[in-house]
Amino acid sequence: MRRVEQHVIEKTHAPFRAIDEMALASKNLWNLANYHVRQSFIFQHTYLNNTAIFHLLKQTQAYKALPAKVANQVLLHLHGSWTAFFEAMEVYREHPELFRGRPGLPTYLHKTQGRNLLVFEWGSIWKADLAHREIAVSQLGRIVETKQHPHSVQQVRIVPKADHYVVEVVYQAEERRAPGLDPDLLVALDPGVNVLAALTSNKPGFLPRLVFGGPVKAANQLYNKHREHEQKQLAKGKDHRFTSHRLDRITTKRHRRMMHYLHTASRRIIDLLVAEGIGTLILGKNPFWKQQVELGKKHTQEFVQIPHAKFLDLLTYKAEAVGIRVIVTEESYTSKASFLDRDVLPIYDPKQGADQEEKPRFSGRREGRWYRVKGRAPIHADVNGSYVRRFGAYQISPKGDEVEGNKPQGHPTYLTRKLKGENSMLGTWLNAKVCSVMHRKSCTHGETCIG
Repeated sequence: MRRVEQHVIEKTHAPFRAIDEMALASKNLWNLANYHVRQSFIFQHTYLNNTAIFHLLKQTQAYKALPAKVANQVLLHLHGSWTAFFEAMEVYREHPELFRGRPGLPTYLHKTQGRNLLVFEWGSIWKADLAHREIAVSQLGRIVETKQHPHSVQQVRIVPKADHYVVEVVYQAEERRAPGLDPDLLVALDPGVNVLAALTSNKPGFLPRLVFGGPVKAANQLYNKHREHEQKQLAKGKDHRFTSHRLDRITTKRHRRMMHYLHTASRRIIDLLVAEGIGTLILGKNPFWKQQVELGKKHTQEFVQIPHAKFLDLLTYKAEAVGIRVIVTEESYTSKASFLDRDVLPIYDPKQGADQEEKPRFSGRREGRWYRVKGRAPIHADVNGSYVRRFGAYQISPKGDEVEGNKPQGHPTYLTRKLKGENSMLGTWLNAKVCSVMHRKSCTHGETCIG
């Protein structure tokens, strides 16, 4: 399996200037090649593939400004973009409802500010430096040091960002399947906002786990506050700018904070599954679940800014790397249905929205962090949603003996929690109990209870 090691190149780093000039030359070749392809496709109704473009541009200054292997990768990248456009158009003609709009032609990059991807294959990597675990490539020389074995490195990519470059070392990693995983034992994960993920299992004695979503919300809230201030200052200017270097910096910082927390949380979830010997992970995801959201201005902003899809992708590749099977299911109505009452889960139709004919009815309702059903003690709403997700995926009938194994057992514990007084965004990780009773006066778990 292929993995990526990332290194950030800031403007203050030595190789930044040379990388920036090379990325600009890559942009020039992209625009020139894309111009010829677009003109041929629009006016002559013929497509020029990467081979035809190579023979057309191999004597031009834009092509010679880059090493031959790197220039060929630019043409291959452009060919892949056009191939993806043709494939998307075929699907769009048959199922336009799967798209938010008509697929567009590959576009040009900005004439002065645009930068393009640089790809260095094995032939463009200097082997003598790689033997000492140093990444050195054609025309740039030494860039960064790598922790990977020299024989595992396959490719080096330099990706342009708003205010920096990211050097990606692509390497081949060995699959290390965890021993003792039982595919019949499963965990269902229900994503959320305040609780980023709720985990439940059919394993006897497994306590539900909650991943605290507070740091993600806090990072987004601070980012929105700073972004609003900077945009107001730009609006007062005479040149009517919409972006600035400071905006790029705070956006980059927010992205790094987000990815750090998601990577840490996903790794701890997978480690928990391996320790418990659980071999199946069920994830809930809806198509277009971030479009046409009507949760109110405040809650909509909180929901749409959390990269749930990225979080699920991280969980998927990390689970598959250790041999855990991943099942992705439709997630509609999990917060409204009652697991213990066997509420039927209808399939939500995004085209009809609230106007769909079947109006589902459920046994209870959600109030804050609790799910209430008349005549029964309240259950934690996120834990109930996770159990509903597992019930919907496997259609387990909670009757007889199985209901005992499916009932929430004990108190859910937080995988992540920020203590008061901690300055770091992630705070301290601990196992803190969440009380299932409504009043703290009747709680007997001590000061570690955060219910």
